[in-house]
Amino acid sequence: MLILAGAPIGRLGDASPRLREVLAGADVIAAEDTRRFRRLAADLEVTVTGRVVSYYDANEAGRAKELLDALLAGQTVVVITDAGMPGVSDPGYRLTSLAVEAGVQVTALPGPSAVTTALAVSGLPSDRFCFEGFPPRKPGERARRLAALAGEERTMVFFEAPHRVGAALEAMAEAFGPDRRAAVCRELTKTYEEVRRGTLAELAEWATGEVRGEITLVVAGRAAEDAPPVMDDLVGEVARLEETGVPRKQAIVDVAKSAGIPKRELYNAVHGS
Repeated sequence: MLILAGAPIGRLGDASPRLREVLAGADVIAAEDTRRFRRLAADLEVTVTGRVVSYYDANEAGRAKELLDALLAGQTVVVITDAGMPGVSDPGYRLTSLAVEAGVQVTALPGPSAVTTALAVSGLPSDRFCFEGFPPRKPGERARRLAALAGEERTMVFFEAPHRVGAALEAMAEAFGPDRRAAVCRELTKTYEEVRRGTLAELAEWATGEVRGEITLVVAGRAAEDAPPVMDDLVGEVARLEETGVPRKQAIVDVAKSAGIPKRELYNAVHGS
């Protein structure tokens, strides 16, 4: 059996009794950082009897096959990362995929996640959301990724490194608009937990100072009123203006200017070309 175990993202008290039980009884424990895992086990007063192996970004692809062999031999393998749920911007996906293909039972030991924790405390709509992981590091790639998300109506959750959070917020303000609501969640559940709420412009200005700790960004989706008007509606508005005596050419100019679109685009739509 493969068990994906959620680890505390800050407070040790968030660890469940079941986590202690699973760690004590596993045949193999694949840990993102073996030293941090052994420290966690000691803090939880868990005596580890199984084999502990490293399982992180650099060796994930190669080690997954080794772990699959252990699973096929009937052993219980636990995957645990430094914090949060395995597979969520952390190692775990490759092994899970291989295990599923091989018909191995896969289950999860639910635990804390910075994604849902940040979403819950952000004060932003949480009925529909998407997780976008880490934005690209390079400015050009980051700008293109964010531009592709400009029309996203769901609340968006991102991870970001503290030394890049200022640049990321500036890029988001550029792509989504400076008045888009957002929250910067820092050191969630830890001693120095901080949640900053405001517009992207306000948060980008705040982030010009030194920012430390684990960062999760939550950004509101595009509101319905911010959506670009449907072309059929604009054509209808031109027709209504014509009915009031406004010449078609002038109506097209006025409606296109009000909607912020090229008048040629509206002209073609009105004339069916």
